[in-house]
Amino acid sequence: MSKISKFFKGGGSASSKSRGGPSPQEALARLRETEEMLSKKQEYLETRIERELAAARQYGTKNKRAALQALKRKKRYEKQLNQIDGTLSTIEFQREALENSHTNTEVLKNMGYAAQAMKKVHENMDLNKIDDLMQDITEQQDVAQEISDAISNRAGFGDEFDE
Repeated sequence: MSKISKFFKGGGSASSKSRGGPSPQEALARLRETEEMLSKKQEYLETRIERELAAARQYGTKNKRAALQALKRKKRYEKQLNQIDGTLSTIEFQREALENSHTNTEVLKNMGYAAQAMKKVHENMDLNKIDDLMQDITEQQDVAQEISDAISNRAGFGDEFDE
């Protein structure tokens, strides 16, 4: 079965159909395959256009009818090429949107895991106990500062005396 018929008939795996749709990886792979196929067709059409243009030049004024036929074929190929360009743009846009959606889904999933981990870490913590602990720490820092101030003051033997 050709790639085109697989694409239009949905020739994917049976497991993706049973889940309600393809996975993002499967869809991205198919979009890339389609892009590759259309790119090859573009190359083919570009060579055909060049051949028809060369044929039209070759016939020139000698055989106007054959030259006109070659130019008509060239125009037809150019129309197909323009259609493929539009299709490729659409597919690229869809692929990029799917990649971004997949990335956003993964980011959201990981943020959920992180939230669960934070919840687990915080489940043994009581806000009142934390507040009491912070007050104790502040009190001890004040005591340490007073001790440090007392030690660092000059012992003024005779500097300070009362008249």
